[in-house]
Formats: sequence, structure tokens, C-alpha cells
Amino acid sequence: MTRSVTIFEQNFILHYSGALFWEEEDMLLISDVHLGKVSHFRKFGSAVPQNAVQGNFLKLTEVVEFFQPSKIVFLGDLFHSSLNKEWLFFEAWMSNIASEVILVEGNHDIISPLKYEALGVKLFPEIILKNFFLTHHPEERPGFFNFSGHVHPGVRINGLARQSLKLPCFFKRENQMILPAFGEFTGKHILHPKEEDEVFVLANEEVIMLK
Repeated sequence: MTRSVTIFEQNFILHYSGALFWEEEDMLLISDVHLGKVSHFRKFGSAVPQNAVQGNFLKLTEVVEFFQPSKIVFLGDLFHSSLNKEWLFFEAWMSNIASEVILVEGNHDIISPLKYEALGVKLFPEIILKNFFLTHHPEERPGFFNFSGHVHPGVRINGLARQSLKLPCFFKRENQMILPAFGEFTGKHILHPKEEDEVFVLANEEVIMLK
């Protein structure tokens, strides 16, 4: 279900949902939920089941209840685009959350900051904490380790008889980890790890280290 890694003497737990928990800071990191995307697809005629709208909220609730963090940090693209009915679901979800909620703004986060502030959500362009900096887009900065999202990382797993699977993953480089997209129907960008990279695949409610 989970896997632990240590970076700069800090402990992090990788959850099969795609969320990451920073133990020392009691902080849950989640990237690229893209709330509202399902409703956007349905509005323009895509055959997406109605119950998929609730999928992201059920998944969010599950991982928050599992870790019970004091802080939740969304690493950008919390909402896919402009307001739609899923904002009402988000308001209802927030009303049941005791954690402090922070949004590191991503390129899709175009909803007015006033809407978030009214719910108690704090917005920042980036967060620097100890030897770590949290952003939406992957970045490199000397002396720091970067946690980010945006890319929706995935890898291709090849099997016998030319079968292959595309699976989401945590993608770790020397000074950076890119979180998988948390949201439903977000797609995956296939990355090709180098020898020194580490890949943690999400499959069957497990986190599996490939290399």
C-alpha cells in the first residue's frame, strides 16, 4: 500500500493513491487533482459516468483519513479550469476537513483566489521548507530537493507477446521527485528513466519500486 523513502534525513511515505506524506512536517502532498475535469468532459458530450464526478472526492477523503495530516498541500492544478458544479462538492469536502489546506498555484488554477480564501485555503506560488521547495512545475535549485507535479509522470511496462501497460509513477531524480497526477482522467506522460533515476509505480493499490 505504501513505500517509504528518506531524503535529507526526512522521511516520506508514498501512497498508492499518488499522495506523499512528509512525516516530520505532518504534511500530505497531492498534485494535479484537476477537479471539475469530469464535469467539463460531460458538458461537452464525452461518455464519462456521472459517478466519476465523486471519484476524486472519495479518493481525497480516503487518503486524508489514512494519514490524518495537520497540513494538506496541493501542488497545483487543483481545479482543471473555471468554476463548475464540482466547486460545490469541493466546498462540502472542505467543510469536513480539519487540516490546514494550502494550494501551490499551477497553470490550470485560474479560479479567483478570493474563492479559495473564503474557504480558508492559502495560496502560494511556491513553498520553501528546510532543504525542500514545493512547486507545481519541476524545477532545479542548488542545495534544495524539489517536490512537484504538472508532468503526470508514467512509465511503460513491457511484457511477453508485446503486451505493455502504461502506469502512473513517482519519478525521482537526484534532487527532485515528480508526483503522479492524483485525479481521475488526467492521462500520463511517459518518461524514460536514466540509470540513476528511481521509479515507484502505482499498481493494484501498491507502490512498487522498479529501479
